[in-house]
Amino acid sequence: MERRTTDPRPGWQQTVEEQGLIYPLTRYPDDSLRPYWDESAYYVFSLPEVEVLEEVVEELHRMCLAAAGHIVAADRFADLGITDPRVVHAVTEAWHRRAELPSVYARFDLRYDGTGPAKLLEYNADTPTSLVEAASPQWFWMEERFPGADQWNSLHERLVEAWRKQAALLPPGNPLYFAHSSDDELGEDLMTVAYLKETAEQAGLATDWISMEEIGWDRLSGRFVDNRLRFIRSLFKLYPWEWLTTDRFAGHVLDTLDNGGGTGTTLWIEPAWKMLLSNKALLAILWELYPGHPNLLPAHLDGPRELATTTGWVAKPLLGREGAGVTIHEPGTDPAPRPEPCCYQELAPLPDFDGNRVVLGAWVVENESAGLGIRESSGLVTDEYARFLPHVIL
Repeated sequence: MERRTTDPRPGWQQTVEEQGLIYPLTRYPDDSLRPYWDESAYYVFSLPEVEVLEEVVEELHRMCLAAAGHIVAADRFADLGITDPRVVHAVTEAWHRRAELPSVYARFDLRYDGTGPAKLLEYNADTPTSLVEAASPQWFWMEERFPGADQWNSLHERLVEAWRKQAALLPPGNPLYFAHSSDDELGEDLMTVAYLKETAEQAGLATDWISMEEIGWDRLSGRFVDNRLRFIRSLFKLYPWEWLTTDRFAGHVLDTLDNGGGTGTTLWIEPAWKMLLSNKALLAILWELYPGHPNLLPAHLDGPRELATTTGWVAKPLLGREGAGVTIHEPGTDPAPRPEPCCYQELAPLPDFDGNRVVLGAWVVENESAGLGIRESSGLVTDEYARFLPHVIL
């Protein structure tokens, strides 16, 4: 793994926007705009290195599924902050009937510097973003800058094939809706959903489009409807389950949930069992089940324990995105747990490449490794000001 600098292509911003990345710039607190898509540098991997990382990703995914099964079997939902009996029932049922429920994609965040085993930082298996840039613009960047080279990137083909394989699990005769929240100001959620919609269409599925805020409730039929009062039978949402099960329509969601076998009226993708994998408590449960595993960092739910005096720790809220609420603690600082539920994970500072802190976003489609996206940040926490850099296998 090596970071190399280069000159950006002339007209790069227009190029990536035409390829679906309509948010190539990030606005900073001083109101300046700086590149989010950053092709002033790129990362180089060897093929054997990528092959090892692919094996790590698929092993971690299997371990996470085993941990989800443990959470359900041992009734450890409270450790995840899931205490509503109806939500517990919905997640449990979805887990037991997961073979009947479409499930498409997820993203691991890994710490890796090219010299030791990759370490799991977290897993977003419900609403992962940074998909568009990983699948499309970086592939075309490689073809233009390194013709004949390769990239850890089969995302597009695998997504199309996933929709094709899982089409039989969708209710027949109805379009699959794709939804995001209109509160998304940057357009990232919008374009992620638009891209996934495109891959579903390429798989031969009939699709439609709606925002979460436009979804209506028909009191007479007891069903969700679109803005033309048509029943919504299946829907992919870029909207977290923890919001879906707590907002003002939560009762209707749970009342009408199709959890496999057509028992309800609305099938939601990703399915409810993905709540088990997008919760930071998963990191501590994995450490309990696989202590000392080379691709895991020590993590606990009741406080930093030994990490307070040895390596230091990172406190992560059980639910959160873009680094929100994450705090970093050096060894010897106050080990008192935070008042809100957190996961306390060993402090493993992100690798520093020329002053840039890097995290690997490794994609899973269905149950297989499918690609890589790389984000850099200036600090130890990868936040909304991170930059996306392309990569190539040489």
